Amino acid sequence: MEMALVLGLVALALVDSTSLGTLVIPLWLLMSPERPPVRRMVAYLGAIAGFYFAVGVLVLLTASTGIAAAGSVLRGPVALGVQLALGVGLFAISWRFDSRAKAGGGGGRVTRWRAKALDAQSSGSGVAVLAVSAGALEVVTMLPYLAAIGLMISSGLSAAVSAAALAGYCVVMVLPACLLVLARTVAHTRVEPWLARADGFLSRHADSALGWVLGIAGFLIARDAAVQLFFR
Repeated sequence: MEMALVLGLVALALVDSTSLGTLVIPLWLLMSPERPPVRRMVAYLGAIAGFYFAVGVLVLLTASTGIAAAGSVLRGPVALGVQLALGVGLFAISWRFDSRAKAGGGGGRVTRWRAKALDAQSSGSGVAVLAVSAGALEVVTMLPYLAAIGLMISSGLSAAVSAAALAGYCVVMVLPACLLVLARTVAHTRVEPWLARADGFLSRHADSALGWVLGIAGFLIARDAAVQLFFR
């Protein structure tokens, strides 16, 4: 692999490391009142990295078997109709994510995920399910990851090298969360105030931020389908 490609993949992985599933929820897990639940953190980060890796392998296999070349089918009226419905649905769902509206009513969806993450009784399997749920929600917005896969495909890497690159991408993606775990473990008293401030900010704005992401993604998906269906 060329150094330029490696640096590009690392940069995209670091962008991906700031998402809801790879940074926000791990931060919530670290806000447990006792020492960091390392086993739960390992289960969570392993699950979300594994989910991303599985999605990446699926996309690479799809491209390598020629399904991605079936552009005429994917840009046909039926497929575009499904795309339009998906975009409109995402845009509609985004309005249900409003931090201000939920503030007095027990919290929104993301806040309820936070409560589950902070539940001291949560098992390893429970946080693994939480990780896969967050990853599935982010599928439509994982643009850095899809861009990284596009770089691998355009570079003509072999299947083995591509799989190794995907694995490395996923490791870099969860690395900041791993560093947070280490920091809270070895410097609990010093980092806890910073974590508390970050947690407060995210708790107030997480629902709205996720709503904006879903709304923008839905608009762009629906707009592309509408242009193809009605204006070309």
